[in-house]
Amino acid sequence: MSQVKREYKVRIWSAETMASIEGKTTFANERVIVPSMGETDSRNGTVHERRLSAAQWEKFGETKRGLSPRHVQLVAIGGSIGTGLFVGIGGVLSNAGPLSLLLGYCFWGILFIWPCNLCTGEMCAYLPIKGTVFELASRFVDPALGFAMGWTYFFAGAMLVCVEYSAVATVMGYWSDINPAVWVAMALVVCTLLNVVAVKYYGESEFIMASTKILLIIGLILLTFITMLGGNPRNDRYGFRYWTNGNAMHPYYTDGTTGRFLGFWSVVIYAAFTVGGPDFIALAAGEIVNPRKTIPKVARLIFWRLVGFYILGVFAVGIICSSRDTRLLGALEDGAVGSAASPWVIGIQNLGISGLPDLINALILLSGWSCGNAYLYSSSRTLYGLARDGQAPKFLMKCTKSGVPLYAVLVVQLISCVTFLVSSNSAVEVFYWFVGLTTCALIATYTGMLWTYIGWHKAKRAQGLMDSTLPYIAPLNPYAAYFAIVIGCLTMLFIGFDTFVPWSTQGFVTSYFGLGFAVAMFLLWKIVKKTKFVRPEHADLISGKKEIDEECKHWEDGGYEENYSRSLAQMNFFKRCWVRMW
Repeated sequence: MSQVKREYKVRIWSAETMASIEGKTTFANERVIVPSMGETDSRNGTVHERRLSAAQWEKFGETKRGLSPRHVQLVAIGGSIGTGLFVGIGGVLSNAGPLSLLLGYCFWGILFIWPCNLCTGEMCAYLPIKGTVFELASRFVDPALGFAMGWTYFFAGAMLVCVEYSAVATVMGYWSDINPAVWVAMALVVCTLLNVVAVKYYGESEFIMASTKILLIIGLILLTFITMLGGNPRNDRYGFRYWTNGNAMHPYYTDGTTGRFLGFWSVVIYAAFTVGGPDFIALAAGEIVNPRKTIPKVARLIFWRLVGFYILGVFAVGIICSSRDTRLLGALEDGAVGSAASPWVIGIQNLGISGLPDLINALILLSGWSCGNAYLYSSSRTLYGLARDGQAPKFLMKCTKSGVPLYAVLVVQLISCVTFLVSSNSAVEVFYWFVGLTTCALIATYTGMLWTYIGWHKAKRAQGLMDSTLPYIAPLNPYAAYFAIVIGCLTMLFIGFDTFVPWSTQGFVTSYFGLGFAVAMFLLWKIVKKTKFVRPEHADLISGKKEIDEECKHWEDGGYEENYSRSLAQMNFFKRCWVRMW
């Protein structure tokens, strides 16, 4: 391939991808070089997707767009609300106090998760490819970053499946003394069945389960508000009683101001586990119906999801249950199972309200089951995306006729069998092993997504891609992304601050394994494949766009709003109201 002088803004495209920009995208001040058929950009030794013949693609099959806007909205809102927000939060509340709990969740949610979601939403709305956001990392930053992010998130996703299966076993222990392995097997079989059917049925199952979680958290918030004003059997107008007498912020690990700061920091680390990031948007972009309209809508809702469920939720739990409640401390010390260790249930029982613990335990069980189902979906799609990009074995690309990557789902479930450790260890103990292994890997993946956004932002500026042509623009960027990257790096660096003195080998390994794994994957691919960082003017902003334009034609041709209005006009009143909700 002929060399190009450096003073030009250059993008090297195939003849097919050149055709995809006609009438769709505006670039300014550029010189375009179109290589002959069959040539690829080999400067960084990378092909972003396997080059297969039409017959081979037909043999392997592909995922299909079967997730409607309501599926995406509910799964994005409720998919990551798991047992951590209902049960595990009791330990953090007792260590840090209610004010530290609130501040920690505000800090992590608004300054890290919010910008991360918005940045990912901008990229995926423009290129909702089947190869997921990890392919975009290869295009905009470095193929080694895409490889590292993909395998790190796969590791985290597989561990999260284990977290939720062990949580199911833990919650079932509230009612039964049967070996926890039985409940792990039950959860594994049900989630497998829900993930091997067509994606639209998976979406329906998650829609129902996510709805119950949302109703549960809304119900608990309303219950807290009513009872704190005296609406309880004891007519106790307790208000903010549990925030007084020095109980708002507890010192953790050491005394004084430093101890109170470390209490706050321990909440930030726990929030990094419980507050879901942009996983679903990033991984389901290739299966979302009308992605250029749906993805921006979901991205804009993230602020209200954070405030309405996580921040108000932790605010309410710090009101209804004392962080120094003897029953809470005893339940934590004894490793109580299910809702017996939930600060929500303890607070409700202290008010003399009966009959709710069993109901809440059942809803917590469904919550854990739902998260296991959601993370099985996301980790299997990660494996499928890696296979499409030539970074995992080819057989994992195999999809059923309904568009489900069957072998990827089965591989994740095979790995999740390590959850059967609960048969020989405490289910609660195993649960916290997996939490530790997962948290740092998730932060590393989300930080990689922000790094990818920086690469995308530089590339669109260098290549003259106009913001006015994009489906969605994330606000306050790139500054919000840079700030969030700093927070992510600091959190990974100090995630295991309490494992050094006294030294805890198990604590150190579970805290930092995710970070070490991510760095090792990055270096492995960079050294073996000799990849190079992608220069902004050479980043591939086009591959796959033509195919997406073709897929989206029947939603976008004639104007989305006009098509939407015509479809609404054909519906009855009740269906029209239902559709407009999403």
